[in-house]
Amino acid sequence: MANRDGASSSGDCVLDVRMWGKESGLPRPYPVVCHLLDTGAVFQELWDVVLSDEAREAVSGALGLTSMEARTLVSFWAGLHDIGKITPPFQAQVRACYEPVRGDPMYVSAPGAEAEKGFRHEIASHWSLSELFEAAGYPGGGRLLRKSVGHQVAQLLGGHHGLFGSVLQAKQVAQAADYNPGLGMEGWAGQRRAHFEELRRAMGAYAVPLRGLPAGLAVVVTGLVVVSDWLASQRSAIVARIPGPDWSGTPAEVDAHWQAAVKAAPGLVGAARLGRARFSAEEFGAMFPFTPNSLQRDIAENLPGMVGEHGAGMVGEHGAGLVLVTAPTGDGKTEAALFAASVLGRAAGARGLYFALPTMGTADAMLPRVEAFAARAMSGERALMLLHSMAWLSSAGRENEAAASAASPNREDPVSAGRGTAVEADAWLRGLRRGLLAALGVGTIDQVLSAVLPLRYNTLRLFGLSDKVFVVDEAHAYGPWMHQLLVRLLEWLGAMGAPVVLLSATLTGRSAGSLVDAYRRGAGFSEPSRVVPRYPGWLFASGASGEVSAARSTASNRARTLRVSRRPVVWDTAEQAGTPVREGGRRAALREVLAPVAAQGGTALVCCTTVAEAQQTYRDVRAAFPALAARPGGLRLLHSRFPADVRASITADCESAYGKPSPCHGAITARPASVLVATQVVEQSLDLDFDLVVSDLGPLAQLLQRAGRGRRHERGPHGRPGWAMPEDEPELVVLDPLTTPGGSVPRSWGTVYDAGLLVRTSLILKECAVEGIAVPGGVQRLVDEVYEDSFVDRLEGAALEELARLDEERLAGEAAERHLAAWTGICAPADVRGDLSKLSLREAGVTEELLSTRLGADTGRVLCLYEQADGTVTLDPDGGVPVPAGGRHGLGAADLAGVARRVAPVPGRWLRGGDPGGGVPDRWGTHPSLRDLVLLRMRPVGDGMWRCHHGRSVISISGVGLEAE
Repeated sequence: MANRDGASSSGDCVLDVRMWGKESGLPRPYPVVCHLLDTGAVFQELWDVVLSDEAREAVSGALGLTSMEARTLVSFWAGLHDIGKITPPFQAQVRACYEPVRGDPMYVSAPGAEAEKGFRHEIASHWSLSELFEAAGYPGGGRLLRKSVGHQVAQLLGGHHGLFGSVLQAKQVAQAADYNPGLGMEGWAGQRRAHFEELRRAMGAYAVPLRGLPAGLAVVVTGLVVVSDWLASQRSAIVARIPGPDWSGTPAEVDAHWQAAVKAAPGLVGAARLGRARFSAEEFGAMFPFTPNSLQRDIAENLPGMVGEHGAGMVGEHGAGLVLVTAPTGDGKTEAALFAASVLGRAAGARGLYFALPTMGTADAMLPRVEAFAARAMSGERALMLLHSMAWLSSAGRENEAAASAASPNREDPVSAGRGTAVEADAWLRGLRRGLLAALGVGTIDQVLSAVLPLRYNTLRLFGLSDKVFVVDEAHAYGPWMHQLLVRLLEWLGAMGAPVVLLSATLTGRSAGSLVDAYRRGAGFSEPSRVVPRYPGWLFASGASGEVSAARSTASNRARTLRVSRRPVVWDTAEQAGTPVREGGRRAALREVLAPVAAQGGTALVCCTTVAEAQQTYRDVRAAFPALAARPGGLRLLHSRFPADVRASITADCESAYGKPSPCHGAITARPASVLVATQVVEQSLDLDFDLVVSDLGPLAQLLQRAGRGRRHERGPHGRPGWAMPEDEPELVVLDPLTTPGGSVPRSWGTVYDAGLLVRTSLILKECAVEGIAVPGGVQRLVDEVYEDSFVDRLEGAALEELARLDEERLAGEAAERHLAAWTGICAPADVRGDLSKLSLREAGVTEELLSTRLGADTGRVLCLYEQADGTVTLDPDGGVPVPAGGRHGLGAADLAGVARRVAPVPGRWLRGGDPGGGVPDRWGTHPSLRDLVLLRMRPVGDGMWRCHHGRSVISISGVGLEAE
């Protein structure tokens, strides 16, 4: 290697700028030292702009350094992330760059070293930095490297591509090149030392940490390193400052590049919209354009004092903690949560919030509410992201169509928005894996639960939540698998001091306690709290003291009595519409309860257990009440098995027909006759109001959720038909197949619900049929009662034995799901103990498929193509939308959106054994929304129905959605 005059050196080794770090798409290779400096500069800006004062103080304190020393040192670490690129396997990736180095006698390596493709550069960073930090005087751990500060930092930096390597052994570090020939011989090691020392000199990072970082702070630093690398790696940022061909890496040149990188960093961070939102409004009236109800008012009056906003509180000067709100549907929990989030956010110095919901539909519906809240109550950087698997499509439907293009991988087209008022995220945040970095987010719960599964970049998701208020809606809606993952996530958030708000309409006391105590456990308080929730009511658990307030009961502005009518029915849903009606059957019962609706007007919801039964019920009601069905809006059907655009249209129609009355429309009168037949999709977060709710038997919690759609809003003395009065005594009709002689759970339901819970619910409903259910006063008792171990004591003989057997099966299944979640998930923060690889470790046999947070979801996705009479194939049955051809770069944004809007979910069993060539054409590209999509070529069979054969299934689509024979 030539010894260049004035070049930076470490001992006898001169900084060699032939070592390239970036090359693809650039006019010439970019020296690795430049990329290291760029990344360190961006990290410093992120430290200043993104981290809170509390987080900076926590990192500084953990390292035993001043805040300025910590800022410089950790930025230096970020710069070192790619030092593993100074290895034969990486440099050999670009032959033209490698040939001069390969012929240099300074760079000797073992035969075949450059072909060690599995020895990736981030692994090399981990291995080489362990030795470099030790030589720099970082505290060691003897033979236990997990206790070594230098090794912890090296392992952290080795995880910048989303996975952490295992803890090294002392002998491996001492003889690294022998264990990994891909590191090269001494010349390569010397060049890594030269880069290490030159970066250290240029950045002034001579401080040495006294201690390592606890798990939560290690996640924060890892996240910042990843983001720094991504921002500094943008092609536009590199091209603007790429050195000339004569640049040789002298100290003066390195210093000049460092100063230029520091100057450019604020622009990169600002353009990415990675700043902090501020919870600026303090009063409820400044956040919402209405007077608070009893629940909201009680939180507004008492929570600020608990978190120390107005003097000393439960958590002292800076309050972080968890708020649990339990109240019926329609009692304003969303606004209560947003107010609580604002209080906790100010007290904890949070930079934003994430609102998690159970489904894509509920997330879509929540987005405008959070958007409106942010516009009224927040200031600063208010980039807002919608996060679920089809969120890019929702963004495409907004004002700026370019957002859809920006959401595609590797596209960085900016959106046009005023910086002062925009609350929708710009293009950079729409890139892959970046959404949780936005200050504000609304999305599905699985987007964040994947943070506690050993998936690539799970720590980036944890980092995205670490400094936000985390709001979980419908906390009761998750099975044992997802509940266990939520428990683990709350442990991590407790450890990182992130505030949490949990909302539920029907949460058992046992479940509430497990969630609250998980958060406290993460914060360092292991003793159980014995949580007893109030309904309606709320409580606060401090993350600083571990204290849990006594749950506060609140009055309800909507106290009422739910009248329960339990109808014993023979299950005859399989009988064809129009055939004679069996006495005592479900079809007869529906005719009886819906007759007043058809004759006198008003609205009714009929909630079915399965999509197939909803479709058949719709046909049967249509045959039973032809005049009702003939009237526009008289009969509707809503379930999940429609194409996305059709379902969205039906949902919007339902919200218009059955939503909250608007005072702008004058006097409220009774609505004309209308019936909605639906599945469980109406249970959560859809603000619908019906004069009557009819439901198949289900678990008590779900029935109460559905009943919450009955007479939900005040419509006044003339707003409902005479048969639906009084308004404060809504009626729930439950069609119960268990109460007929020899009755049992219908086979068509499969395993949708646990049979034991259905038996328990049926017995409780029998007791409630006389006096009704006091809402909200009697709800919590019933929700807890249905799970009581002593419930079986009410029965005798065979009934007792059967329920006991069903209970054993349910408890065993729940235990298995909890065990699987514990087995597949990452460890608790307290168990990391210096080994970050535990966050990436998967047990043998654990696959990406198994790690799906929707355990057991056997689903497929289909796109129907319609074969017209002239042989052409279109995306719509009317023949007006041609199938896009695609191209070398795949589908364009508009075509991609047009396809995705027509995708429908179906059971996976429908698609087994189908034509393997039924996937998308190669020219459509590889966008994530096209992954595993199956195309169904439909042919018309009359009466608006289209049909195709796929494997063993005959699949059809019509006005009732997709069906299979």
